[in-house]
Amino acid sequence: MTGLRERKKAQTRHRITEAALRLFAERGFDAVTMTEIAAAADVSRASLFGYFPTKESLVVQDVGDDDLAAVVRDRPAGQDPVAALRGHYRVVAAEAPTGAEIEGLLARIRVIVDNPKLGAAAHTLRHRQRAALTAALAPAYGERAAELVAGQIAAAALTIQEAYFRRLADGVAPGEAARALAADVELAFDLLARGTRALTDTDAPVPGDGPIRGGA
Repeated sequence: MTGLRERKKAQTRHRITEAALRLFAERGFDAVTMTEIAAAADVSRASLFGYFPTKESLVVQDVGDDDLAAVVRDRPAGQDPVAALRGHYRVVAAEAPTGAEIEGLLARIRVIVDNPKLGAAAHTLRHRQRAALTAALAPAYGERAAELVAGQIAAAALTIQEAYFRRLADGVAPGEAARALAADVELAFDLLARGTRALTDTDAPVPGDGPIRGGA
């Protein structure tokens, strides 16, 4: 029963999101009310607010939701933090959407880009994610270096994501865009691994040693 209940909740959440994005695309984010979204999704206002406490959360629900700090904290003993994060982003790339959900993803990105309030909300969520990552990296790199490394990781991740979304928006086939995303992950973490080499206490080779993949 628990599995069925969770599936129904996921379906309702998806239906609400689809209805909201459709209305936002038609009329603009600011012109749509939560009451109208509830009606379009065929749910009560109370149910809608149970899933999404604010209108902004309908759009930025997935921004900064990767628990990168937990990836670092829970890594195997002796593993470099950057190597653990590389593994995480490899999984993200392998699970990149290739089906009907791509249109919804692009619709959400367009709404965020077109609305400064949503852009600011997304920035705040990413800032919180980066702050948590900084704290998790501090035992390995020291507080100041951890802040700089977290900033580099956040910038690399955002750049990779933007390149992936841009390819999809330009009509690149989903499978090809996913393969390019995976290649970008390897290149980015090759560069990050080299940058953090001097901060580690081990003489073990840094993952990604050798020619940088994707380089000239």
